[in-house]
Amino acid sequence: MKTSLIRTAVVAAPVVAAGLLMSAPSAATPPQAPAGQPQPGYWEYTTSVLGVRDTEQKCVRPSEINRFFNGLSTRRWRCTYPVRQVGDGNARFEGTCEDRKGRRVNVRLHGPYETESFRFNGGAQLARGTPYIPASISARRISAQCPANAEYF
Repeated sequence: MKTSLIRTAVVAAPVVAAGLLMSAPSAATPPQAPAGQPQPGYWEYTTSVLGVRDTEQKCVRPSEINRFFNGLSTRRWRCTYPVRQVGDGNARFEGTCEDRKGRRVNVRLHGPYETESFRFNGGAQLARGTPYIPASISARRISAQCPANAEYF
C-alpha cells in the first residue's frame, strides 16, 4: 500500500503542480484584474512538487488573468476552491482538483502577491488521511507586452 501511494505521488506530482497553477475559478469572473492584483502580460512561472521543478513562459490576456491568478485547472484537472481569500497582498486557496477519471486531490495554497509577482506555498493530498505533498508556485511578470511568438495561456 505504501509503495503504491508513493508511486502514485511521484507520477501525479507534476500533473498536480500544473493543476495547482492553472486552476480555473469555480464561478464566472470579470475579465479585468482588480487593482493591486497580478496584471495581464508576459509571465514566467515555476511549479515545484517533490523536488520536480517546471518553468514556463506564457502570455496572459486580460480575459485570462483571473483564471491565471484567482484559483490556479489544467485540461487534465478541474479545480474548485470553496475557500478563496484574496486581499491586502495575501491569498489563500483551499479546494479540490478532479481529473477526467474522477480521481480527487485536496489542494491548499497560500502566499503573498503583487501586481507583477506571486509566490504560493502549500501542497496536495493524494488520498484522504495522508500528509500533504509540499508544492510551490512562483510567478513573475516579465513584461506588460507579449512577444510576437509567445504561447498564450
